[in-house]
Amino acid sequence: MQFSECVFATRFNITRRDLEAYLAEALAQGGDYADLYFEYLATSSISIDESIVKSAAQGVSLGVGVRVIAGERTGYAYSDDLSPEKIRKAARVAACIAAGPAKVDKIDLNDGRRHNLYPVLISPTETEFSERVKLVKRADAAARAYDPRIFQVQAAYADNLRIVMIASSDGVLTLDRQPLARLSVAALARQDGGPPQRGHAGGGGRVELSFFLNEKTPEYFAREAAREAVVMLDAVEAPAGESVVVLGPGWPGILLHEAIGHGLEADFNRKGVSAFSGRIGQKVASELCTVVDDGTIAGRRGSLNVDDEGNPTQRNVLIENGVLRGYLQDRLSGSLMNTPSTGSGRRESYAHIPMPRMTNTFMLAGESDPEEIIRSVPKGIYCVNFGGGQVDITSGNFVFSASESYLIEDGKLTRPVRNATLIGNGPEALKYVSMVGNDLSLDEGIGVCGKEGQSVPVGVGIPTIRIDRMTVGGTA
Repeated sequence: MQFSECVFATRFNITRRDLEAYLAEALAQGGDYADLYFEYLATSSISIDESIVKSAAQGVSLGVGVRVIAGERTGYAYSDDLSPEKIRKAARVAACIAAGPAKVDKIDLNDGRRHNLYPVLISPTETEFSERVKLVKRADAAARAYDPRIFQVQAAYADNLRIVMIASSDGVLTLDRQPLARLSVAALARQDGGPPQRGHAGGGGRVELSFFLNEKTPEYFAREAAREAVVMLDAVEAPAGESVVVLGPGWPGILLHEAIGHGLEADFNRKGVSAFSGRIGQKVASELCTVVDDGTIAGRRGSLNVDDEGNPTQRNVLIENGVLRGYLQDRLSGSLMNTPSTGSGRRESYAHIPMPRMTNTFMLAGESDPEEIIRSVPKGIYCVNFGGGQVDITSGNFVFSASESYLIEDGKLTRPVRNATLIGNGPEALKYVSMVGNDLSLDEGIGVCGKEGQSVPVGVGIPTIRIDRMTVGGTA
């Protein structure tokens, strides 16, 4: 018995013959395609506040989603009961919604291709719970010890182990075991009775628990969160108006993710509602900009061996030297746009329908030295960290708040600033990129992307870049 079949038998209690029968049921009313998405999810979470563990939870969920596609129609139904009669009922409901004239021949399932990007032997979810509690306590202690002005710390840890099995009417059967863990720390600092300032840090990925013991420890994230909070105590109010903006490496790539990435997801483009619709082959950014979405980077938070439709993830070049090269495709959008899937079909859980989504989205490094980029700016703002933000997909307009930023005066970083807000348009902002650093960095592993009510883990990244024109909202 193969490993995958062992998992079918022990985790889902389903055979290949069962899967083939359920797919046939789903296509009984006609249709172009059907798939089954089985999911087992084990989760745990721990949070500490006021040096006390305030919450700790563990849970398990199990279910199946059945999808049928007929032309542009999609039928979807799901069940948290894996008894044969409930799965057949879900298949019949999806079939009735998407009933179409096409018929699929007899289905014989064969193992699909997959990567091996996170060969984790023991998922953090499978370790002693007490060991994970220790991580959070260490983070709390380290942040409080950083500086006497730190007066409040919140630390949290969360992990999950997702086992998915995807069977499609294309005759492909795929299994993946997906571990995920994240540690985060928030710290508040106050000085001389002034307003509190906040710092935040965290990270993780598809890693074993040893990642937090040997590579990025709780103390590492705690000190970074405390450092940011303390730095912001001396911040001045951000100047308002048009300015040169320099984005630091790593997490500031969230601006790229929101302002550019979502607009390159295929469903928005086939519907003609994205600022990038119908623009493949056109120049949409400075020639210094090459933007990639890559779900194949080992161990990264946004990486997957296969997407949630069972297709191996890929490295997709979206913008190359300023020219738009393609969109992120799932199966439905790809079939309607006559383009193969790019391994970008993702869903939050078995209860959600897949759609085109990002994995790890970043801009490639350039040739400029980061210090040279700072020296080139007589007056501007340097943004290191970002908080919340929003974007209008149709127009590309965005608003982002910078949680840590600094004034650039005469080519030098001077005072930290607070309440800086970047306001602009994604496609327009990229046209004003005049320098790209050689220091590409990906974020530490904290990204969560929301779309149409679904959340999935993602990664972002960027080198230091100079944007010659952007509106900065502030109070000074």
